[in-house]
Amino acid sequence: MGARKRISAENAKEEKSKNSFASLRNCPTSPRKMRLVTDMIRGMEVNKALNILKFSKKDAAIRVEKLLLSAIANWQAKNEGVRLEDSELIVSEVFVDSARILKRLRPAPQGRAHRIRKRSNHVTLYVDSKVTDNFDVDTDIDKENEN
Repeated sequence: MGARKRISAENAKEEKSKNSFASLRNCPTSPRKMRLVTDMIRGMEVNKALNILKFSKKDAAIRVEKLLLSAIANWQAKNEGVRLEDSELIVSEVFVDSARILKRLRPAPQGRAHRIRKRSNHVTLYVDSKVTDNFDVDTDIDKENEN
């Protein structure tokens, strides 16, 4: 491995270690159905997202709820000195990718066969603390005085 590639790999690894995430691999649910659930919680606060997932009627919500709890636990492991209540965690990023498709045959009339595709997916969920913009009051007042 060249020096440039090694340095960029180390930088990518360092960036990844700062993020708190959880991933679910080969989940036997259609990606389309899973995206309906993940779109509901994208960008929400963690407690509100957990409540939505807990009371959702969709089957995929159970899996995403467990995944969110895992991401929260990963965040707590990386930030041991910080309280969970004070951090205001949000679901910063969620994406669903297609996984392998199991192909099966179903008998059809007149000796034919129809192909059945049993889809599965990969879900990755990132959790981050809400960034609050602290603006400097003195500089804003100075700008108004200049005008």
